[in-house]
Amino acid sequence: MRNIDEITDRDIDALYLRIGANVKKHRELRGMTQLQLSLAMNLKSPGLISQGELYLQKQHFNIKHLYQLAHILECDITDFFKEC
Repeated sequence: MRNIDEITDRDIDALYLRIGANVKKHRELRGMTQLQLSLAMNLKSPGLISQGELYLQKQHFNIKHLYQLAHILECDITDFFKEC
């Protein structure tokens, strides 16, 4: 069994950056802007999308967001976790 102490804050940051990059990649593959994607999620502004894609100020997507994004972008939620 592995020790949880082996996971660093840098590892977590890298994961959130990868997720954000993959959301952006799938959004762009669909030809959608951040605003279009945010409106599809019933959000009032693209702030969540922008911050989540960039992991700006450590803002990230939660599991509900990822589920919605995968549905809208017609991809599997696991695609967001794969190496770019």
